[in-house]
Amino acid sequence: MSYLYLLIAITAEVVATSALKSAEGFTRLGPSLLVAAGYGIAFFFLSLTLRVLPVGIAYAIWSGVGIVMVTGIAWIYYGQHLDMPAMVGLGLIIAGVLVINLLSRSVAH
Repeated sequence: MSYLYLLIAITAEVVATSALKSAEGFTRLGPSLLVAAGYGIAFFFLSLTLRVLPVGIAYAIWSGVGIVMVTGIAWIYYGQHLDMPAMVGLGLIIAGVLVINLLSRSVAH
């Protein structure tokens, strides 16, 4: 269940972070409420995740997957262009998350 909770936390954080641009400095009510709700849900489910996973590992997974997902959303919805160094960097982040999950003994499986 800890990985399901972490996935929910990551998804909620990605939605909230992606809505920040539309909130326009919290001047638009709908997107601002989405940001607040998303972060609230994200931190709640992250706290449930931390009952099982070490905080450093959970946060590394959260931040790595979140960065890649937010960048993908920014590319699709906001027209953010990614050059080759950006793509290589994102690939390294993905590789890091995979190494943590597949090879580290710090992760409770």
